[in-house]
Amino acid sequence: MDLVERQYETFPYPARDPAEEADRLIEGSPSHPVEIDHFLFGGQRDWTQPFKALVAGGGTGDGLIMLAQRLADIGCPAEITYLDRSEAARAIAEARAKARGLTIDFRTGDLLEAASLGRFDYIDCCGVLHHLADPDAGFAALANAMAEGGGMGLMVYAPHGRTGVYPLQRAFGQLFADDPPKDQVALARHALGALPATNWFQRNDFVGDHKDGDAGLYDLLLHARDRPYRVEELAASLNRAGLAIVSMVEPARYDPVRYLPPGEPYARKLAAMDRVARWQVAEDLAGNIKTHVAYVAAKDRADTAEARPTQAQSVPHLRGATAQALSRHVANHGQVRVTLDGLEFLIPLGQDSARLIAAINGRRPLGITAEAMGLDWMTFQARWAPIHRGLAGFNLLHYSRGARR
Repeated sequence: MDLVERQYETFPYPARDPAEEADRLIEGSPSHPVEIDHFLFGGQRDWTQPFKALVAGGGTGDGLIMLAQRLADIGCPAEITYLDRSEAARAIAEARAKARGLTIDFRTGDLLEAASLGRFDYIDCCGVLHHLADPDAGFAALANAMAEGGGMGLMVYAPHGRTGVYPLQRAFGQLFADDPPKDQVALARHALGALPATNWFQRNDFVGDHKDGDAGLYDLLLHARDRPYRVEELAASLNRAGLAIVSMVEPARYDPVRYLPPGEPYARKLAAMDRVARWQVAEDLAGNIKTHVAYVAAKDRADTAEARPTQAQSVPHLRGATAQALSRHVANHGQVRVTLDGLEFLIPLGQDSARLIAAINGRRPLGITAEAMGLDWMTFQARWAPIHRGLAGFNLLHYSRGARR
């Protein structure tokens, strides 16, 4: 048993209690069906049709349970496969699924064997690729398991928001590598209390897994194999596997304009860059991105997979707020304030947008909304544009005809 496998047998991650399934559903990005539809199927997927999904490296099951539950909620005839090397993590994920009455095909095995399980319309792979001995082999294996026209949602660690983590991993590895995992946790926790104020981990307010219990501390600071990806490195790895990024999540965080002074010199220089180079400039300027979440697809469809608000049949959905509450706020303030990892963003929408936001109910297509308001399509598009640009940029607005939140 290698050190990584030993870790997850000793400390299944993240720590979860199946009994809590009765009280809450943990949701996030990627892998909510509304997001999957928006980013990978143009917001037009027919969810009454069969859907095959693989959760590769599913751990204790957060993404798995959210995906399975939300597909069950919309009556989608889904076949969901869970794959992970850890028997301990699988046992927890299975217990969580059982508590909800969800049907999932649980497999214990290596992510590199994913293609042997079939071809999947969607693959979730979060927090796994950066722990592989050969991450590029992992990217290739997942690409080979993807059905034609399918896509993937993934998460890998990013370096800047995890400043201080990797020096501590190296130091603790040198100090505690020969100790049993539970002893390592005790020693590391004691050592953290004595770190000098000059230590960069002490100054990093963006990471806090070590405060969430032993499994979180081990995964963050004692992991035997952990490499972060700059966004350009992620794009390059995907490219070698025949894949490309459809969108980063949240895409607005990867716009360098948000971190530079206004003015023509900056705009001209950025205009000369391709999108990955722009994303990299944004990551380097922002300094607080600790994970990269992305939706990806085959290179030949990555530019066309995402939903567009130019289609009258697109059905908008809000994330994180009700239409009524958001509409009232915009009517009063004309903007929305979002804080992400210590950085505040203002989203200008204009008070006139409040009426259009109030019409979002997760069922009504944009074209019907335009007609109900007596607006021709061109006029409606002009008024809708700031809503789409502002909210979709922060992953607060998606389009899906058949899924729902």
